[in-house]
Amino acid sequence: MTNDDRPYVGDVKDVRLVATLKRPGLYNRIWQPFIEIWRPAHLLVAYGLHLTGKVDMGDIVCAISTDDGNTWEEPVTIFDHRVALGTLRVAYANPVLYHPLGQDVVWCYAMRCPLYYRDSEDSQLCAAYSADGGRSWQPVELAVHYHSPLITCAGVLAVPREDGARYLLPVHRNTLRHDPLGSQDQLVLESTNLLEWKLAGYVPHPAAGRVFMHEGNVAPGDTPSELKIVMRTATYGRDAKALEPPNAYSSVSADGGRAWSPGRPEPALYNAVSKAYFGQDARGNHIYVYSTGPAGQRRAFGYKIRAPSGSWSDERPFYDAGVRNSYPTLLERAPGRFYAVWDSSDSPDVPRTAIRFGRFDIG
Repeated sequence: MTNDDRPYVGDVKDVRLVATLKRPGLYNRIWQPFIEIWRPAHLLVAYGLHLTGKVDMGDIVCAISTDDGNTWEEPVTIFDHRVALGTLRVAYANPVLYHPLGQDVVWCYAMRCPLYYRDSEDSQLCAAYSADGGRSWQPVELAVHYHSPLITCAGVLAVPREDGARYLLPVHRNTLRHDPLGSQDQLVLESTNLLEWKLAGYVPHPAAGRVFMHEGNVAPGDTPSELKIVMRTATYGRDAKALEPPNAYSSVSADGGRAWSPGRPEPALYNAVSKAYFGQDARGNHIYVYSTGPAGQRRAFGYKIRAPSGSWSDERPFYDAGVRNSYPTLLERAPGRFYAVWDSSDSPDVPRTAIRFGRFDIG
């Protein structure tokens, strides 16, 4: 895909179309992109092709750009629901790309569940890797020692230590949707090799009462020894409505992601049951990109910046074209300079018919 001529308001620049929904076909939406860098100017965007008749599951594909995001090639398949696992048929959702520093492979983590499920809330972690810049993918069976269903959404964070990196992957659980004795929890997995994953720790619910904290992003916190997770929120239970007031919640860890403080509201960070991006740039600034409208609208994106030891800025426009947009993900390419991707559309009412890419700089 090439230039995106749709007019918009916002500070993201150089907006391009990565992909659009092709019809007729098996799929009725494309959704939840994730971006990674293979080499300078060689970018990968993984996203989902949503199966008609399902709630949030399908196939995972990868689009490639070799000119720094200006144009995008036709996608290649990472995970295909038509390929059986023995006698089991599965579908996939929620890709997370990760290129480990100094390694010549890119990982795609995702989740899979039986194809006969209506939705993918009760899924298992799965993975594939590419050694040729995203042009082919090799599935790998992981050793996951966390034994409950999980949902992926946010990126891998490498935490340095003396004997090598330790990797954190935030996931959440929503077994309460289909099980009256289930639960809704934010948690973090850990690995030393990207193949074997164990439970690092849960984010405790607030003492005042349970909140559905989920889709959290982990980033360095306010001090060198601190990690912080900022999470999408909803009321606890199957209805999952916006909180009052509609704020994101956060938690901190001082031991590398194993013990977390009880979740608490972030009064400056708006969240109305919609995925947001939280991260930190190389200069220590935190950034929060989010859907600004009421629950269910998902049109305009806004953002806020927090300088080290400062307060969150006022809301600024990120992208508003009068169409549906959701699930923003950013990746720092140079200090304070980011790539951004999100699922989008060309309608104020119909979501997830396009994947958009742009560049964004923190001044």
